[in-house]
Amino acid sequence: MILKDKVVIITGAGPGMGQAMCRGAAAEGAKVVISARSVDAINALRDDIVAAGGEAIAVPTDVSDTAQCKRLAEEAIKAYGRIDGLVNSAYFHPPWSSLETAEIDDVAKAMDVIALGGLRMVQSVLPQMRKQGSGSIVNISTLATRRPMPGEGGYAMAKAALAQMTRHMAVELTGSGIRLNTALMGWMDGAPLQSYFSSMGAEGEAARAKRASEIPVGHIPPDKDCAKAVYFLLSDYSSEVTGAALDVNGGDWVAP
Repeated sequence: MILKDKVVIITGAGPGMGQAMCRGAAAEGAKVVISARSVDAINALRDDIVAAGGEAIAVPTDVSDTAQCKRLAEEAIKAYGRIDGLVNSAYFHPPWSSLETAEIDDVAKAMDVIALGGLRMVQSVLPQMRKQGSGSIVNISTLATRRPMPGEGGYAMAKAALAQMTRHMAVELTGSGIRLNTALMGWMDGAPLQSYFSSMGAEGEAARAKRASEIPVGHIPPDKDCAKAVYFLLSDYSSEVTGAALDVNGGDWVAP
């Protein structure tokens, strides 16, 4: 259990990797503070984790609201007395379009939720982490910031800003004992991708097989396995790693 007794806040705990991270972190011994806007979804996830023998609380949060971000940190401290980790996974994906035709308001919302939401959360947990003299923050980014993909422009712009925050604050927090790193996810097999392939009808399975054949590990990485890279960055095993970007995509993109 590489996260035994660590208190970890995870935002964006919706279907897919968000939920997978919460379940996996709890299985690795963390006390998980589950956050998303959907009250019913995060309460159900909390109940599942507790029923499986883990520890978790659910705190509904809209990361575009500073007061709610501060409340999330306060509830974590109230429940567990400390904050050891933060995973910024909350996101808004604008409608698929080229940047040339994208609605500026949609791109602005992506920036507000992903980049500014991440900053709001970091600012909210920093006082407690400074008090402890330790903490690990992991910002979830995307392969689309490495390899531009049609339709992903607004989303990728916001994720790129989040990644720059990682690098910048890792230096700003020199000597504090607080680390920031980025995990960049590629194609992930989970509920959202399954829904995507299902929407293609009879062609879905062929499209899945083709995509899997193009990835060096020979399959589309499951979201629950991609999440293991996040646990590493949260854990003491990465104690000397900060300001780094870890690509988690099965070799779909080989970083220089």
